[in-house]
Amino acid sequence: MASDQENSQDANAPDDTSEKEITRGITIMKSIIRDRDKAVTYNVNWNADNQLIGSNAAKLASYIGTLVRMHIPITATRWSNKELGSAKDKIWTEILRSFNIEDTTIRKKYILQLAGKRHRGWRTFLTNKYLKDKEKNFVEYDPEYPVKYAIFITEEEWVAFVAQRRDENFKKVSATNRERASNPTYAYKKGRLGYARLEEKILDETKSDATSLPPHVLWKEARVGKDGTVRDDVQHIYDECETLSQSISTAEDQENRSVLSRALNVPEYPGRVRGKGHGCTPTSLYKNPRRRNPSNQEVMETLQALQAQVLQLQKDNERYRCMEKCNSQLKETSEKASINCQNKFPEGISSCQLYLSSPTYRLVGKGKVHNTSGDLLHHRPLPDGHLKVSVDVVLDKDALLPIPDIVSETTFLRDAIGSFVAWPLDLIFIDDETPTKPASNDKGILRHNESVASQKEVFAQGSQQLSQKIGSRQKNKRDLPVTSLPKKGAFMPRYQISLETLVDSSDMATAGAIRLLDMEEDIFGYSCTETIGKEDLEHIFRHQELGVGVIHTYIRFLYDNFMRGNDQLSNRFRFVSSSLVNKALICREPNSCREYLVKRFMASSTNNLYLWPYNSGCHWLLLAIDPLKEVVYFLNSIDGEWTNYPDMKQLVDTSIKVFRSQRQARVPRTKSSNITWIKVQCPLQRNGIDCGYFVMRFMREIINMNQIEIPITYFDEYKCAHYTRLQLEQIKEELCQYFIVKRLISI
Repeated sequence: MASDQENSQDANAPDDTSEKEITRGITIMKSIIRDRDKAVTYNVNWNADNQLIGSNAAKLASYIGTLVRMHIPITATRWSNKELGSAKDKIWTEILRSFNIEDTTIRKKYILQLAGKRHRGWRTFLTNKYLKDKEKNFVEYDPEYPVKYAIFITEEEWVAFVAQRRDENFKKVSATNRERASNPTYAYKKGRLGYARLEEKILDETKSDATSLPPHVLWKEARVGKDGTVRDDVQHIYDECETLSQSISTAEDQENRSVLSRALNVPEYPGRVRGKGHGCTPTSLYKNPRRRNPSNQEVMETLQALQAQVLQLQKDNERYRCMEKCNSQLKETSEKASINCQNKFPEGISSCQLYLSSPTYRLVGKGKVHNTSGDLLHHRPLPDGHLKVSVDVVLDKDALLPIPDIVSETTFLRDAIGSFVAWPLDLIFIDDETPTKPASNDKGILRHNESVASQKEVFAQGSQQLSQKIGSRQKNKRDLPVTSLPKKGAFMPRYQISLETLVDSSDMATAGAIRLLDMEEDIFGYSCTETIGKEDLEHIFRHQELGVGVIHTYIRFLYDNFMRGNDQLSNRFRFVSSSLVNKALICREPNSCREYLVKRFMASSTNNLYLWPYNSGCHWLLLAIDPLKEVVYFLNSIDGEWTNYPDMKQLVDTSIKVFRSQRQARVPRTKSSNITWIKVQCPLQRNGIDCGYFVMRFMREIINMNQIEIPITYFDEYKCAHYTRLQLEQIKEELCQYFIVKRLISI
């Protein structure tokens, strides 16, 4: 009975329907299901416009179609219906189980939009196959239930779907769309390839370094047939686009209509870019969204923010006026009553101390003052009464910048490490000066209320005074050979004494003197020059906090003395530059930091351990990263957790995931989103100064052990609760000896 009915209906069906049903089965992507059960995942790639490309792009697109047929009923007429939310979440979850895709809003939006296209295509396929005849007209008889797709469609859903499609309003819309699409003026000729994969194919064939092609170039290539000929009307549109692109700026192209839309004389639809395909939006193409009129609430919020800024500027202006008035009165009274303001600074670069006068007069940081003619700050003239200063060390983590940096939107001094800022002349002191507190009734900060950073500075000053006494004694004995043996049981820092003698006898004794140390490409992955100033050497001699120049010099020492000529060590251990990746740059330029780390990781062909001294603003710690095993060893000499440095952790995790994607690695599903962080129980410091010395010793011991894996309890050979002063002095001796051997300081 059923067969008679089927035969009677087949008479009005397309001739090749039964043949297609026999020759092709249902697409359910069994291979992906089998691999998923084995915890095997697929890598996918994205182009510069956030579109899906690569060898697994077609497989993912087909799998999305399967998931749509399984989870979305054919009766769903609007993809934006909130009732489909749970089904969409299931589709996204299933895709994440089989494909390595970042679980982000932009990726999820792209995938679900693609799923919406697959759903519309699925409904159109059923309509054309079962509800229309060969001439694409709706049939009058009741179409049979498609038994072939019974696993996707219930009989109740089929009846409701047929009723929807036979609605007169739908038929009118369908006829209009069919008429519009029946004879396109410029026919697309690339089948299922799509614009994104067409762009990828062109870039691969031409071996171009470009990451994207203009929309009108892709539009033209998509209309070239198999014979390679280009129609005259298509070429005419392309030529007109080339002419328009020379006279229209990118901003005009974004704000109004694109070059291609102008040449075609058609409207530009919001949220899409003509000639780029699915997923490319004005935001991804132009790197910033199209402007829209702000809402009333947004206008009020902006107005309130501007009013707050004006009020703050008025307060700052009043404060600066008061400071200038006080300074003027003090100068008129007597130079001795001044706050030791220096009007004349040495030409060039000098080490300096940075002070603030509000709310109390205090030392807040150290750096270098750049006193050069016509110097600019971020391409702008310096404010009157200010000099350009580079910040190296922060002693007060809550200190505000005298003038906020509007370019990087930096307000706190701790966020300006490694950057240039403007600093008032009367609050800058060259390192060999001792600033005096201004005469006022302000008693400053009481010792029991003083910050840890300020107490650290007092300790450093006490150490400096003691070191100066010892240094004066040594200077009186310069006629003695520096290699003379110390008394039994005593430690004699002979290389430190020798280097200090050389410094005092050379041009390095003058403020602003520097030495340049070349850093080979093999060290950080790029060639650079490290600058060493007198203040860097003074930090070593006085056992004070270290800057990045000293840390990098010690890395050069490790490379020259341990790794150069030793293929095993040089292939196993590598370094990450603290100048290119630090807290300030992570906050301001996270993309450039990530690109540098990924490029550094991609340079390795075998298992490598990347040693990265990280400066969090006022503290050094060490990260040892194994990107292939996706393991990060965390060595912190103050017993802190990596959760205290969220920006740093996010950068490392993201860089490892991008590295995984670029090398097209397959990882188990349970591992795809987890990167192993290990807190190593390393020796701990007992003051607020030794962190830099600890990091240098950590690197030396790791390389000396020649092991990729660092034990959680640290190496047995070096295990201890704290490093002794002698162990740190040994590191300083190696540094000073290296300066002497490299002849960086000569008389």
